[in-house]
Amino acid sequence: MTVENLHHIVIVGGGAGGLELATRLGDSLGKKKKAAITLIDSSRTHVWKPLLHEIAAGSMNPEKHELNYLAQAHWHHFKFRLGRMNGLNREKKEVLLAPYHDEDGFEVISARSIPYDSLVIAVGSTTNDFGVKGALEHSIALDTQDQAERFHRKLHNSLVRAQTQTTPIEEGQLNVAIVGAGATGVELAAELHNTTRELAAYGLDNINAEKDVKITIIEASNQVLPALPSQLANSVTLELNKLGVQVNTGERVTEVTEKGVYTHSGKFIPSALVVWAAGIKAPNFLKNIDGLETNSINQLVVHQTLQTTLDANIFAFGDCAACPWEGHTGNVPPRAQAAHQQASLLIRTMKQRVLGKSKLPIYKYTDYGSLVNLGRYTTVGSLMGAVSGGSMYIEGLIARVMYRSLYQMHLVALHGFFSVMLQSLGRFISRRTEPQVKLH
Repeated sequence: MTVENLHHIVIVGGGAGGLELATRLGDSLGKKKKAAITLIDSSRTHVWKPLLHEIAAGSMNPEKHELNYLAQAHWHHFKFRLGRMNGLNREKKEVLLAPYHDEDGFEVISARSIPYDSLVIAVGSTTNDFGVKGALEHSIALDTQDQAERFHRKLHNSLVRAQTQTTPIEEGQLNVAIVGAGATGVELAAELHNTTRELAAYGLDNINAEKDVKITIIEASNQVLPALPSQLANSVTLELNKLGVQVNTGERVTEVTEKGVYTHSGKFIPSALVVWAAGIKAPNFLKNIDGLETNSINQLVVHQTLQTTLDANIFAFGDCAACPWEGHTGNVPPRAQAAHQQASLLIRTMKQRVLGKSKLPIYKYTDYGSLVNLGRYTTVGSLMGAVSGGSMYIEGLIARVMYRSLYQMHLVALHGFFSVMLQSLGRFISRRTEPQVKLH
């Protein structure tokens, strides 16, 4: 069978789930010339999204952890196409891509379309600012590597400016306000507590990090980590309080300005740096795209086969999909473990479709629990089904090892065990001769 006649599987979105799906399908169907696999993403490189808060804080150098899509495609028998999906033609079975421009505004790639037989949409989510006044203009989200690096530059510049200025540090000048106390918010707060002190220690002797740098979390719910068990949330709150992080729960943000954040109770939190980590939504371009069913936050509504409700040739998974949660009234939660499970199911699904079989496997979400990493200080979590179908609370070294193993499992899925072992050894050796925080 020629390449032109092969079943063409197009995957839009090179996040953890989409990239793992493309890699494993390439290693099976692509390598054996049973299907053609194409991955589309608007970036050239991939970084595991749960690491973005470490990049933002400066405790991780992204250059040592990013993966090049073209190289991965070459090694694993699929094609990579650079571009941003902005439309869909279901009648012609084509994905529409917007023109691609470089940083100078030059059009590198013209608008184009890519045909498909099976389309998998895995474009993830973006931060939902809920239309709060000033949030878009005066806060930074952590949805992408570029945003995380931008925040780190702003943080570093703020510290350097404060070091050299002749006037006293103003109220809020070095403060960071984090809107949203989900996993990203609380993990970022802990990382920032460490890295701001590390940065100040590298010759920024005019800055007293304990006194001049304040980190504040603002959460509309009555606890941090509102989607997780209260025991875990209470433990995290206690650790954050020990670090001096100001935790404001039950406070809904009503406005963000260049000077700080206002809440519904009338409270003003002075801060020159604001991170918006409250709520998610699927990208706006998905809203009713070519007639497909979407919900109020732009997620594509799918069956338990992960097929969209109005087109059996189009699948969606991860944060951009609203998938029924069997035995519950709501949908499968937008979590990394759900996307990983769905990617594993879609590998079987695509093999069935290539063989021409109409009966597809059903996705059933399994909750294995949650882990929250507070940087060098501690890691806490709860494991589901550990004791008679209940949950078991863990913390400390065991929780930290399990948290780090999640990233290693992601890498193994992309590169294989032996390659990951060599990479890890190389990072361990080089880290002993490098600063423990990114200094630029």
